[in-house]
Amino acid sequence: MSAPSTRRKSSALIAWALYDWANSAFFTLIQTFVFAIYFVRVVAENETVGTALWGYMTAASGFVIALGGPVLGAMADQGGRRKPWIAVFTLLCVFATAGLWFVAPSPDFVLLALIVVAVGTLGAEFASIFYNAMLPDIASADRIGRWSGWGWGLGYAGGLACLAVALLGFVAAEHPWFDFDRGASEDVRATFVLTAAWVLVFSVPLFLFTPDTPSTGKGLSQAAWDGFRQLLNSARHVRRYRHIVRFLIARMLYTDGLLTLFMFGGVYAAGTFDMSPADVLKFGIALNVSAGLGAGAFAWVDDRIGAKATIMASLVGLIVPGILILLVDSEAAFWSLGILIGVFIGPVQAASRSYLARAAPQALRAEMFGLYALSGKATSFLGPLTVGWLTHLTGSQRIGMSPIIVLLVTGLVLMFTVPKPRQALSAD
Repeated sequence: MSAPSTRRKSSALIAWALYDWANSAFFTLIQTFVFAIYFVRVVAENETVGTALWGYMTAASGFVIALGGPVLGAMADQGGRRKPWIAVFTLLCVFATAGLWFVAPSPDFVLLALIVVAVGTLGAEFASIFYNAMLPDIASADRIGRWSGWGWGLGYAGGLACLAVALLGFVAAEHPWFDFDRGASEDVRATFVLTAAWVLVFSVPLFLFTPDTPSTGKGLSQAAWDGFRQLLNSARHVRRYRHIVRFLIARMLYTDGLLTLFMFGGVYAAGTFDMSPADVLKFGIALNVSAGLGAGAFAWVDDRIGAKATIMASLVGLIVPGILILLVDSEAAFWSLGILIGVFIGPVQAASRSYLARAAPQALRAEMFGLYALSGKATSFLGPLTVGWLTHLTGSQRIGMSPIIVLLVTGLVLMFTVPKPRQALSAD
Protein backbone atom coordinates (compact mmCIF):
# COMPACT_ATOMS: atom_id res chain seq x y z
CA MET A 1 0.00 0.00 0.00
CA SER A 2 1.37 3.43 -0.94
CA ALA A 3 2.17 6.06 1.68
CA PRO A 4 -0.71 8.42 0.65
CA SER A 5 -3.14 5.48 0.83
CA THR A 6 -1.86 4.50 4.25
CA ARG A 7 -2.23 8.06 5.49
CA ARG A 8 -5.77 8.25 4.11
CA LYS A 9 -6.71 5.01 5.84
CA SER A 10 -5.17 6.18 9.13
CA SER A 11 -7.04 9.49 8.86
CA ALA A 12 -10.28 7.60 8.21
CA LEU A 13 -9.78 5.42 11.31
CA ILE A 14 -8.78 8.32 13.55
CA ALA A 15 -11.85 10.26 12.37
CA TRP A 16 -13.99 7.19 13.08
CA ALA A 17 -12.56 6.81 16.61
CA LEU A 18 -13.14 10.52 17.31
CA TYR A 19 -16.87 9.87 17.06
CA ASP A 20 -16.56 7.89 20.31
CA TRP A 21 -14.91 10.98 21.84
CA ALA A 22 -17.86 13.07 20.62
CA ASN A 23 -20.77 10.78 21.44
CA SER A 24 -19.60 9.81 24.93
CA ALA A 25 -20.04 13.37 26.17
CA PHE A 26 -23.82 12.81 26.04
CA PHE A 27 -23.64 9.69 28.21
CA THR A 28 -21.17 11.23 30.66
CA LEU A 29 -22.80 14.62 31.24
CA ILE A 30 -26.47 14.00 30.46
CA GLN A 31 -27.08 10.46 31.62
CA THR A 32 -24.58 10.19 34.47
CA PHE A 33 -22.90 13.16 36.12
CA VAL A 34 -24.77 16.41 35.41
CA PHE A 35 -28.27 16.35 33.96
CA ALA A 36 -29.37 13.17 35.76
CA ILE A 37 -28.39 14.72 39.11
CA TYR A 38 -29.87 18.10 38.16
CA PHE A 39 -33.17 16.45 37.24
CA VAL A 40 -33.43 14.33 40.38
CA ARG A 41 -32.36 17.01 42.85
CA VAL A 42 -33.55 20.29 41.31
CA VAL A 43 -36.23 19.75 38.67
CA ALA A 44 -38.28 16.92 40.16
CA GLU A 45 -40.56 17.40 43.17
CA ASN A 46 -38.14 15.46 45.36
CA GLU A 47 -35.32 12.96 44.94
CA THR A 48 -37.54 9.92 45.43
CA VAL A 49 -39.99 10.99 42.72
CA GLY A 50 -37.14 12.14 40.48
CA THR A 51 -35.29 8.84 40.76
CA ALA A 52 -38.45 6.86 39.95
CA LEU A 53 -39.29 9.05 36.92
CA TRP A 54 -35.72 8.84 35.67
CA GLY A 55 -35.90 5.06 35.93
CA TYR A 56 -39.17 4.94 34.00
CA MET A 57 -37.73 7.15 31.26
CA THR A 58 -34.60 5.01 30.99
CA ALA A 59 -36.66 1.83 30.76
CA ALA A 60 -39.02 3.28 28.12
CA SER A 61 -36.21 4.56 25.91
CA GLY A 62 -34.37 1.26 26.32
CA PHE A 63 -37.49 -0.59 25.17
CA VAL A 64 -37.72 1.55 22.02
CA ILE A 65 -34.00 1.05 21.31
CA ALA A 66 -34.32 -2.71 21.77
CA LEU A 67 -37.23 -2.94 19.33
CA GLY A 68 -36.08 -0.34 16.81
CA GLY A 69 -32.38 -1.18 16.60
CA PRO A 70 -32.61 -4.42 14.59
CA VAL A 71 -35.23 -2.93 12.24
CA LEU A 72 -33.20 0.19 11.48
CA GLY A 73 -30.05 -1.91 11.13
CA ALA A 74 -31.69 -4.18 8.58
CA MET A 75 -32.91 -1.13 6.63
CA ALA A 76 -29.36 0.26 6.58
CA ASP A 77 -28.02 -3.08 5.34
CA GLN A 78 -30.46 -2.91 2.44
CA GLY A 79 -29.69 0.73 1.68
CA GLY A 80 -25.94 0.24 1.97
CA ARG A 81 -24.83 3.56 3.41
CA ARG A 82 -24.23 4.22 7.13
CA LYS A 83 -23.40 7.93 7.27
CA PRO A 84 -26.90 9.28 6.53
CA TRP A 85 -28.27 7.30 9.47
CA ILE A 86 -25.46 8.47 11.74
CA ALA A 87 -26.04 12.08 10.65
CA VAL A 88 -29.79 12.00 11.29
CA PHE A 89 -29.53 10.44 14.74
CA THR A 90 -26.52 12.52 15.76
CA LEU A 91 -28.41 15.72 14.89
CA LEU A 92 -31.42 14.40 16.80
CA CYS A 93 -29.17 13.92 19.84
CA VAL A 94 -27.56 17.35 19.39
CA PHE A 95 -30.82 19.30 19.11
CA ALA A 96 -32.42 17.41 22.00
CA THR A 97 -29.38 17.97 24.22
CA ALA A 98 -29.28 21.68 23.42
CA GLY A 99 -33.02 21.81 24.16
CA LEU A 100 -32.33 20.81 27.76
CA TRP A 101 -31.30 24.43 28.31
CA PHE A 102 -35.03 25.20 28.52
CA VAL A 103 -35.50 22.81 31.47
CA ALA A 104 -35.63 25.30 34.32
CA PRO A 105 -35.29 24.26 38.00
CA SER A 106 -38.99 23.66 38.62
CA PRO A 107 -41.32 20.64 38.69
CA ASP A 108 -43.25 22.38 35.88
CA PHE A 109 -40.49 21.22 33.51
CA VAL A 110 -40.43 17.56 34.50
CA LEU A 111 -42.36 16.29 31.46
CA LEU A 112 -40.31 18.41 29.05
CA ALA A 113 -37.10 17.12 30.62
CA LEU A 114 -38.12 13.47 30.36
CA ILE A 115 -39.28 13.74 26.75
CA VAL A 116 -36.25 15.69 25.53
CA VAL A 117 -33.65 13.53 27.26
CA ALA A 118 -35.41 10.38 25.98
CA VAL A 119 -35.21 11.73 22.42
CA GLY A 120 -31.53 12.54 22.92
CA THR A 121 -30.91 9.03 24.23
CA LEU A 122 -32.58 7.47 21.20
CA GLY A 123 -30.46 9.63 18.91
CA ALA A 124 -27.19 8.74 20.65
CA GLU A 125 -27.94 5.01 20.89
CA PHE A 126 -29.29 4.60 17.35
CA ALA A 127 -26.32 6.52 15.89
CA SER A 128 -23.99 4.09 17.67
CA ILE A 129 -25.53 1.12 15.83
CA PHE A 130 -24.44 2.40 12.41
CA TYR A 131 -21.18 3.79 13.76
CA ASN A 132 -20.21 0.37 15.15
CA ALA A 133 -21.19 -1.32 11.88
CA MET A 134 -18.62 0.82 10.01
CA LEU A 135 -15.63 -0.65 11.88
CA PRO A 136 -15.07 -3.88 9.89
CA ASP A 137 -15.37 -1.95 6.61
CA ILE A 138 -12.55 0.48 7.42
CA ALA A 139 -10.18 -1.54 9.65
CA SER A 140 -8.23 -4.60 8.54
CA ALA A 141 -9.16 -7.86 10.27
CA ASP A 142 -5.91 -7.94 12.28
CA ARG A 143 -6.48 -4.40 13.65
CA ILE A 144 -10.18 -4.38 14.48
CA GLY A 145 -9.47 -5.05 18.16
CA ARG A 146 -7.07 -2.18 18.66
CA TRP A 147 -9.28 0.36 16.88
CA SER A 148 -12.32 -0.77 18.85
CA GLY A 149 -10.27 -0.41 22.05
CA TRP A 150 -8.83 2.95 21.08
CA GLY A 151 -12.32 4.16 20.23
CA TRP A 152 -13.64 3.11 23.64
CA GLY A 153 -10.63 4.70 25.32
CA LEU A 154 -11.18 7.95 23.43
CA GLY A 155 -14.84 7.77 24.43
CA TYR A 156 -14.03 7.70 28.13
CA ALA A 157 -11.44 10.47 27.65
CA GLY A 158 -13.83 12.63 25.64
CA GLY A 159 -16.61 12.33 28.17
CA LEU A 160 -14.31 13.26 31.03
CA ALA A 161 -12.72 16.11 29.05
CA CYS A 162 -16.16 17.60 28.38
CA LEU A 163 -17.05 17.13 32.06
CA ALA A 164 -13.85 18.92 33.08
CA VAL A 165 -14.67 21.88 30.81
CA ALA A 166 -18.21 21.98 32.22
CA LEU A 167 -17.02 21.97 35.83
CA LEU A 168 -14.06 24.33 35.49
CA GLY A 169 -15.67 26.79 33.11
CA PHE A 170 -19.30 26.73 34.20
CA VAL A 171 -20.46 24.93 37.36
CA ALA A 172 -17.56 24.89 39.81
CA ALA A 173 -15.73 28.01 38.62
CA GLU A 174 -15.45 30.91 41.06
CA HIS A 175 -15.47 33.21 38.03
CA PRO A 176 -17.34 31.34 35.27
CA TRP A 177 -16.67 32.12 31.63
CA PHE A 178 -20.10 33.67 31.17
CA ASP A 179 -22.39 35.79 33.35
CA PHE A 180 -24.81 33.10 34.51
CA ASP A 181 -27.82 33.49 36.76
CA ARG A 182 -27.02 30.77 39.28
CA GLY A 183 -30.42 31.20 40.91
CA ALA A 184 -31.98 29.93 37.67
CA SER A 185 -29.30 27.20 37.39
CA GLU A 186 -28.04 28.74 34.16
CA ASP A 187 -24.50 27.62 34.95
CA VAL A 188 -25.69 23.98 35.04
CA ARG A 189 -28.05 24.34 32.08
CA ALA A 190 -25.25 25.84 29.98
CA THR A 191 -23.36 22.55 30.26
CA PHE A 192 -26.13 20.91 28.24
CA VAL A 193 -25.53 23.37 25.40
CA LEU A 194 -21.80 22.69 25.76
CA THR A 195 -22.47 18.96 25.45
CA ALA A 196 -24.54 19.46 22.30
CA ALA A 197 -21.80 21.57 20.73
CA TRP A 198 -19.18 18.99 21.77
CA VAL A 199 -21.06 16.14 20.09
CA LEU A 200 -21.66 18.19 16.94
CA VAL A 201 -18.12 19.52 16.48
CA PHE A 202 -16.24 16.30 17.15
CA SER A 203 -18.61 14.28 14.95
CA VAL A 204 -17.62 16.28 11.86
CA PRO A 205 -14.33 14.41 11.11
CA LEU A 206 -16.24 11.14 10.68
CA PHE A 207 -18.30 12.65 7.86
CA LEU A 208 -15.32 14.34 6.22
CA PHE A 209 -12.63 11.66 6.35
CA THR A 210 -14.18 8.22 6.94
CA PRO A 211 -15.43 6.47 3.78
CA ASP A 212 -18.94 5.08 3.72
CA THR A 213 -20.11 1.82 2.22
CA PRO A 214 -21.63 2.35 -1.23
CA SER A 215 -25.34 2.83 -1.72
CA THR A 216 -27.37 -0.05 -3.14
CA GLY A 217 -29.57 2.44 -4.97
CA LYS A 218 -32.70 1.47 -3.05
CA GLY A 219 -35.10 4.14 -1.86
CA LEU A 220 -36.11 4.40 1.78
CA SER A 221 -39.43 2.58 1.36
CA GLN A 222 -37.82 -0.26 -0.61
CA ALA A 223 -34.99 -0.53 1.91
CA ALA A 224 -37.57 -0.64 4.72
CA TRP A 225 -39.54 -3.43 3.05
CA ASP A 226 -36.43 -5.43 2.14
CA GLY A 227 -35.03 -4.83 5.64
CA PHE A 228 -38.19 -6.29 7.17
CA ARG A 229 -37.87 -9.34 4.93
CA GLN A 230 -34.20 -9.61 5.89
CA LEU A 231 -35.16 -9.72 9.57
CA LEU A 232 -37.74 -12.42 8.91
CA ASN A 233 -35.20 -14.42 6.92
CA SER A 234 -32.65 -14.11 9.73
CA ALA A 235 -35.28 -15.32 12.21
CA ARG A 236 -36.14 -18.31 9.98
CA HIS A 237 -32.47 -19.25 9.68
CA VAL A 238 -31.49 -18.42 13.22
CA ARG A 239 -29.59 -21.72 13.57
CA ARG A 240 -27.16 -20.44 10.95
CA TYR A 241 -26.27 -17.61 13.32
CA ARG A 242 -26.44 -19.59 16.57
CA HIS A 243 -22.84 -18.60 17.43
CA ILE A 244 -23.86 -14.92 17.34
CA VAL A 245 -27.04 -15.64 19.31
CA ARG A 246 -25.01 -17.32 22.07
CA PHE A 247 -22.60 -14.39 22.11
CA LEU A 248 -25.44 -11.85 22.32
CA ILE A 249 -27.07 -13.74 25.20
CA ALA A 250 -23.75 -13.89 27.06
CA ARG A 251 -23.22 -10.18 26.41
CA MET A 252 -26.75 -9.45 27.59
CA LEU A 253 -25.95 -11.04 30.94
CA TYR A 254 -22.54 -9.51 31.62
CA THR A 255 -23.62 -6.12 30.25
CA ASP A 256 -26.56 -6.16 32.67
CA GLY A 257 -23.99 -6.76 35.42
CA LEU A 258 -21.89 -3.81 34.23
CA LEU A 259 -24.89 -1.49 33.96
CA THR A 260 -25.98 -2.42 37.48
CA LEU A 261 -22.44 -1.85 38.72
CA PHE A 262 -22.44 1.67 37.28
CA MET A 263 -25.93 2.35 38.60
CA PHE A 264 -25.33 1.16 42.17
CA GLY A 265 -21.57 1.65 42.59
CA GLY A 266 -21.98 5.16 43.97
CA VAL A 267 -24.88 4.09 46.18
CA TYR A 268 -22.77 1.24 47.59
CA ALA A 269 -19.81 3.57 48.19
CA ALA A 270 -21.98 6.10 50.02
CA GLY A 271 -23.95 3.57 52.05
CA THR A 272 -21.29 1.02 53.01
CA PHE A 273 -18.24 3.30 53.29
CA ASP A 274 -20.02 6.53 54.22
CA MET A 275 -18.41 8.42 51.34
CA SER A 276 -19.53 12.01 50.74
CA PRO A 277 -21.17 13.05 47.43
CA ALA A 278 -17.90 14.76 46.43
CA ASP A 279 -15.94 11.56 47.13
CA VAL A 280 -18.47 9.48 45.19
CA LEU A 281 -18.04 11.83 42.22
CA LYS A 282 -14.25 11.48 42.49
CA PHE A 283 -14.63 7.72 42.62
CA GLY A 284 -16.85 7.77 39.52
CA ILE A 285 -14.29 9.84 37.63
CA ALA A 286 -11.47 7.51 38.73
CA LEU A 287 -13.51 4.52 37.56
CA ASN A 288 -14.01 6.12 34.13
CA VAL A 289 -10.33 7.03 33.83
CA SER A 290 -9.21 3.47 34.65
CA ALA A 291 -11.81 2.06 32.22
CA GLY A 292 -10.51 4.29 29.42
CA LEU A 293 -6.89 3.36 30.13
CA GLY A 294 -7.84 -0.31 30.26
CA ALA A 295 -9.66 -0.14 26.91
CA GLY A 296 -6.65 1.47 25.27
CA ALA A 297 -4.08 -0.83 26.86
CA PHE A 298 -5.98 -4.02 26.01
CA ALA A 299 -6.54 -2.94 22.39
CA TRP A 300 -3.40 -4.79 21.29
CA VAL A 301 -4.28 -7.78 23.46
CA ASP A 302 -7.55 -8.20 21.55
CA ASP A 303 -5.73 -8.45 18.21
CA ARG A 304 -3.11 -10.78 19.69
CA ILE A 305 -5.22 -13.33 21.61
CA GLY A 306 -8.66 -12.65 20.10
CA ALA A 307 -11.84 -10.93 21.20
CA LYS A 308 -13.30 -13.98 22.93
CA ALA A 309 -10.22 -14.55 25.10
CA THR A 310 -10.06 -10.82 25.90
CA ILE A 311 -13.71 -10.80 26.99
CA MET A 312 -13.23 -13.86 29.19
CA ALA A 313 -10.00 -12.56 30.76
CA SER A 314 -11.69 -9.21 31.42
CA LEU A 315 -14.68 -10.89 33.03
CA VAL A 316 -12.34 -12.78 35.37
CA GLY A 317 -10.68 -9.42 36.08
CA LEU A 318 -14.10 -8.06 37.04
CA ILE A 319 -15.33 -11.04 39.04
CA VAL A 320 -12.34 -11.58 41.37
CA PRO A 321 -11.99 -7.98 42.64
CA GLY A 322 -15.80 -7.72 42.49
CA ILE A 323 -16.10 -10.48 45.08
CA LEU A 324 -13.36 -8.96 47.21
CA ILE A 325 -14.91 -5.49 47.16
CA LEU A 326 -18.04 -6.96 48.78
CA LEU A 327 -15.91 -8.33 51.63
CA VAL A 328 -13.45 -5.55 52.51
CA ASP A 329 -14.08 -2.94 55.22
CA SER A 330 -11.27 -0.51 54.38
CA GLU A 331 -12.08 2.51 52.22
CA ALA A 332 -8.52 2.36 50.81
CA ALA A 333 -9.10 -1.25 49.76
CA PHE A 334 -12.43 -0.24 48.22
CA TRP A 335 -10.68 2.45 46.14
CA SER A 336 -7.93 0.08 45.02
CA LEU A 337 -10.30 -2.72 44.04
CA GLY A 338 -12.70 -0.27 42.40
CA ILE A 339 -9.99 1.14 40.16
CA LEU A 340 -8.85 -2.41 39.32
CA ILE A 341 -12.43 -3.23 38.30
CA GLY A 342 -12.42 -0.12 36.12
CA VAL A 343 -9.35 -1.37 34.24
CA PHE A 344 -11.34 -4.37 32.98
CA ILE A 345 -14.63 -2.56 32.21
CA GLY A 346 -13.29 -0.87 29.08
CA PRO A 347 -11.71 -3.99 27.54
CA VAL A 348 -14.83 -6.15 27.92
CA GLN A 349 -16.89 -3.45 26.16
CA ALA A 350 -14.36 -2.85 23.38
CA ALA A 351 -13.74 -6.56 22.78
CA SER A 352 -17.49 -7.21 22.61
CA ARG A 353 -17.73 -4.73 19.74
CA SER A 354 -14.71 -6.19 17.95
CA TYR A 355 -16.07 -9.74 18.36
CA LEU A 356 -19.28 -8.90 16.54
CA ALA A 357 -17.42 -6.80 13.95
CA ARG A 358 -15.45 -9.92 13.05
CA ALA A 359 -18.27 -12.46 13.39
CA ALA A 360 -21.22 -10.72 11.70
CA PRO A 361 -21.80 -11.58 8.02
CA GLN A 362 -20.96 -8.57 5.86
CA ALA A 363 -24.46 -8.26 4.39
CA LEU A 364 -26.06 -8.23 7.87
CA ARG A 365 -23.66 -6.08 9.89
CA ALA A 366 -25.98 -3.20 10.72
CA GLU A 367 -28.80 -5.61 11.58
CA MET A 368 -26.44 -7.56 13.85
CA PHE A 369 -25.35 -4.37 15.59
CA GLY A 370 -29.03 -3.55 15.99
CA LEU A 371 -29.40 -6.87 17.78
CA TYR A 372 -26.25 -5.94 19.71
CA ALA A 373 -28.07 -2.83 20.92
CA LEU A 374 -31.05 -5.01 21.84
CA SER A 375 -28.81 -7.33 23.88
CA GLY A 376 -27.63 -4.32 25.85
CA LYS A 377 -31.19 -3.26 26.72
CA ALA A 378 -33.43 -6.34 26.75
CA THR A 379 -32.84 -7.29 30.39
CA SER A 380 -31.36 -4.03 31.68
CA PHE A 381 -34.06 -4.03 34.37
CA LEU A 382 -33.02 -7.43 35.77
CA GLY A 383 -29.85 -6.45 37.63
CA PRO A 384 -31.19 -3.26 39.29
CA LEU A 385 -34.45 -4.99 40.21
CA THR A 386 -32.65 -7.95 41.80
CA VAL A 387 -30.17 -5.75 43.66
CA GLY A 388 -32.96 -3.55 45.02
CA TRP A 389 -35.10 -6.52 46.06
CA LEU A 390 -32.25 -8.44 47.72
CA THR A 391 -30.98 -5.35 49.56
CA HIS A 392 -34.48 -4.69 50.88
CA LEU A 393 -34.96 -8.34 51.87
CA THR A 394 -31.64 -8.75 53.70
CA GLY A 395 -31.01 -5.18 54.86
CA SER A 396 -27.42 -5.55 53.60
CA GLN A 397 -25.88 -3.67 50.68
CA ARG A 398 -23.09 -6.24 50.46
CA ILE A 399 -25.52 -9.12 49.96
CA GLY A 400 -27.71 -6.95 47.75
CA MET A 401 -24.85 -6.27 45.33
CA SER A 402 -24.03 -9.97 44.90
CA PRO A 403 -26.34 -10.48 41.84
CA ILE A 404 -23.82 -8.41 39.85
CA ILE A 405 -21.26 -11.16 40.41
CA VAL A 406 -23.82 -13.82 39.44
CA LEU A 407 -24.55 -12.02 36.15
CA LEU A 408 -20.86 -11.68 35.31
CA VAL A 409 -20.13 -15.33 36.16
CA THR A 410 -23.11 -16.53 34.11
CA GLY A 411 -21.96 -14.45 31.15
CA LEU A 412 -18.44 -15.89 31.50
CA VAL A 413 -19.72 -19.47 31.59
CA LEU A 414 -21.81 -18.91 28.47
CA MET A 415 -18.82 -17.36 26.67
CA PHE A 416 -17.09 -20.76 26.93
CA THR A 417 -19.63 -22.07 24.43
CA VAL A 418 -19.11 -19.20 21.96
CA PRO A 419 -16.71 -19.95 19.08
CA LYS A 420 -13.94 -17.59 18.07
CA PRO A 421 -15.00 -15.09 15.39
CA ARG A 422 -13.12 -16.83 12.57
CA GLN A 423 -14.69 -20.13 13.60
CA ALA A 424 -18.03 -18.36 13.67
CA LEU A 425 -17.56 -16.98 10.16
CA SER A 426 -16.61 -20.37 8.80
CA ALA A 427 -19.81 -21.79 10.26
CA ASP A 428 -21.97 -19.66 7.94
